Amino acid sequence: QVQLVESGGGLVQPGGSLRLSCAASGFTLDNYAIGWFRQAPGKEREGVSCIRSGDGRIVYKDSVKGRFTISRDNAKNTVVLQMNSLKPEDTAVYYCYRGSDSRCPSVPTYWGQGTQVTVSS
Repeated sequence: QVQLVESGGGLVQPGGSLRLSCAASGFTLDNYAIGWFRQAPGKEREGVSCIRSGDGRIVYKDSVKGRFTISRDNAKNTVVLQMNSLKPEDTAVYYCYRGSDSRCPSVPTYWGQGTQVTVSS
């Protein structure tokens, strides 16, 4: 049974940092693209970052480049999104997802309940 559980969200001031964690179970992490997408109220979901399986190539949304860092620990079956220099525009529910295949980006097929990130002064 595939399960993804996000944690680490919260309220931070602009310029602050948060570390989001995702605990994955029910599949081998390295066999699929793994990443994060986010969704703000009334808006379409958007991809934030992902890691391609196999070679571990990483893709970031342009607006988060240089601020966010994605990483994975295959042994622990976890994926982390370190978010620095946060902006109010980053406010959204963040979801950890497993892609449909090894490619990055790929269509999310499983995701967790999400964790709320709010950036406000």
